[in-house]
Amino acid sequence: METRFIFSGGARNINKKTEINEAIRDRELRVIGEDGEQFGIMSAKEALELAAEKKLDLVKIAPQAVPPVCRIMDYGKHKYEMSKRDKEARKKQKTVEIKEVRLGLNIEEHDLETKAKNAEKFLQKGDKVKVSLRFRGREMGHAHLGEAVIKHFAEMIADSGDIEKKPSLEGRTLVAIFTPKK
Repeated sequence: METRFIFSGGARNINKKTEINEAIRDRELRVIGEDGEQFGIMSAKEALELAAEKKLDLVKIAPQAVPPVCRIMDYGKHKYEMSKRDKEARKKQKTVEIKEVRLGLNIEEHDLETKAKNAEKFLQKGDKVKVSLRFRGREMGHAHLGEAVIKHFAEMIADSGDIEKKPSLEGRTLVAIFTPKK
């Protein structure tokens, strides 16, 4: 029988430093079989012999328990199944990106329409849209005009997006965030 000490990554029910076979140094162990049957409390040597008879590994699954709980299983197969499950979970999750649309205070109507069409495309893909309007120079004194531009922009994309964060001034920039409609 070979000695293995494996560092598993991403396994949910097994610690980072999983003790396997001869790496288990406890005197007494509670042993569970591959099908979930209870073998009871026995010495580490007896548990290793039992695992060797079945040509499987003895894996410590609950080191904090008194006595520690070990399971007889094919550790390589278990690790492979866990990595497959984690990979499937990563496939199914959707990462939401934030796309940015920059506007100016004196933006023309046609330019605003073009930016609104781009924002609608982003929202239809499921991404959030951050609309930022930068004030330059003396424009800072006319923040109310910037809010009017963002309100007009919000009306243009009202079919595909809802406002998540109302326009707020962050330094010299007026920022609003839109989310896709559900």
